[in-house]
Amino acid sequence: MNAAPLGKPVRMRVGVPAVLAFGSNLGDRAATIRDAVDLLGAEPGVDVRAVSRLYETPALKPDGVDEEAPPYLNAVALVHTLLEPLDLLGLVNAVEDRLGRVREERWGDRTLDIDIVDYGGIVSDDDPRIVLPHPRAHERAFVLVPWLDVDADAQLPGYGPVAALAEKATDPVRLWPDAARGEEL
Repeated sequence: MNAAPLGKPVRMRVGVPAVLAFGSNLGDRAATIRDAVDLLGAEPGVDVRAVSRLYETPALKPDGVDEEAPPYLNAVALVHTLLEPLDLLGLVNAVEDRLGRVREERWGDRTLDIDIVDYGGIVSDDDPRIVLPHPRAHERAFVLVPWLDVDADAQLPGYGPVAALAEKATDPVRLWPDAARGEEL
């Protein structure tokens, strides 16, 4: 039995809210994102609270939009987690690997990419493995627009209201036609 002795307080861990962004431009993009959300939600210490609709965007490379590459589907999930930031990063990387992610080219085409956009409002670049909030989230409509689906009042730490950031973002993003017809994650 794991109960505390009578009269002694029991310390319960309280989860931390986090924002995860999903992207896929290879294979069955919608199924891959759906599977990733399901795998994360099945993990102890991760509670998926909300998932956006799917949005389609052209592939973005370091030098701009790549019209030759397959387009991405993108989504955002709000989660509550008991995991520390590096443990959550390890988990999302394991889910990416399980669903066929191959890391050959930075910003290359991929079956799945999961980014930790925000973790409990922490602002940190102390560890090169994880920068919080995600360093380019404030300028990426493919993150900001789906985020607004699940939290219209969202704030990106250090940058302000997500709605204002989304208005300034220049990358093209549109509701995926199947999402507009009611296909949900």
